[in-house]
Amino acid sequence: MNSAEKNKNTKQIVEQSKIKSFKNETKKTPYMDYVFEVSPKSSHFKNMFWAYLIGGIICAFGQVIIEIFVQYGIEDKVASTFASCILIALAACATGLGIYDKLGRFAGAGSTVPITGFSNAMVAPAIEFRSEGMIYGLGAKMFTVAGPVVVNGVVISFFIAVIHLISGV
Repeated sequence: MNSAEKNKNTKQIVEQSKIKSFKNETKKTPYMDYVFEVSPKSSHFKNMFWAYLIGGIICAFGQVIIEIFVQYGIEDKVASTFASCILIALAACATGLGIYDKLGRFAGAGSTVPITGFSNAMVAPAIEFRSEGMIYGLGAKMFTVAGPVVVNGVVISFFIAVIHLISGV
């Protein structure tokens, strides 16, 4: 087979594929119309309102925690750290109880943008795969979602804090 015959065969194959794709596109149109008709319509403004409101409530709650610690004489920087830890722990507990998932479906990005979304991202896969064991379930799935850098940073920070606490340096 020479190059002219190969080019002719290639052109025929391309034309046939164009015809097939045209036929597929014409078949998709009624289906796409049907899907558009039966799909639930989302209200973007309503979703944005709830995301803004819930995210604001989470952040305001964090600020209230900071103000309570400051009232008891704790420095602002330390109070902010405590507030972050408390919000992370509360979100982890809420994820474990299944409350945070419901909040996430309702509030969308409003529940994922604050620090509580980080906690949910760490805990949810670990809970989902706990039946696979401590190492292959909990440990490995935390690495897949949050990334090894985040998990290593948290673990190493914990050990450094313990060493700092013991040594008093």
